[in-house]
Amino acid sequence: MIVPAVGDPPPPTAVLQAVRALAQGMPIGIPTDTVYGLAVDPFRPGATDRIFAAKRRPRDVSLPLLVSGVDQALSVSSSVPELALELMAAYWPGPLTLVLPVRPGLGADLGDDDLTVGVRSPDHAVPQALCAASGPLATTSANRHGEPPLSTAGEVADAFGEAVPVVLDGGICTGSPSTVVDCTGQELKLLREGRIPWADLVARTAAR
Repeated sequence: MIVPAVGDPPPPTAVLQAVRALAQGMPIGIPTDTVYGLAVDPFRPGATDRIFAAKRRPRDVSLPLLVSGVDQALSVSSSVPELALELMAAYWPGPLTLVLPVRPGLGADLGDDDLTVGVRSPDHAVPQALCAASGPLATTSANRHGEPPLSTAGEVADAFGEAVPVVLDGGICTGSPSTVVDCTGQELKLLREGRIPWADLVARTAAR
């Protein structure tokens, strides 16, 4: 089912339908500031298994979390370096995913890696509203594993069918993927360069 979700804030009825699906442990399709994504509540039993199955993604490729902001990021991670906090302040909400040590006993199923968690606060009204209503959401781009991302709600609905019962339509999403940075060591480590250039992050680090 495609549900119109254009607006800031998005229509309450759209958020409600998505929240209900998440509470049932079902994957949903959502627009973001980068590309369309699939999202589940990782604290619901079996929810993550459904998103791995729909995506055809191996469990050893763990899912990152979308969060509403710094407070939610700190609720799922521990020993957060000062530099990571500075990057959150500088680039969130926006296309930057930070890999941090996971909070012990978190209870979220994100895949086989139980030591780290990737977190991002997206600059888009729909995931912000959903994270505020449901908490952090496990997410992945809305495409079969290894295939190009999909840019419209209709494409997402056609590709996944009943496996993704609710797709929120936020218009066309064709942004570049987020830049992914490992913040678990003494220095930043680039895992994927996306919309934010690695050179900008290196320059910020050097200026400290």
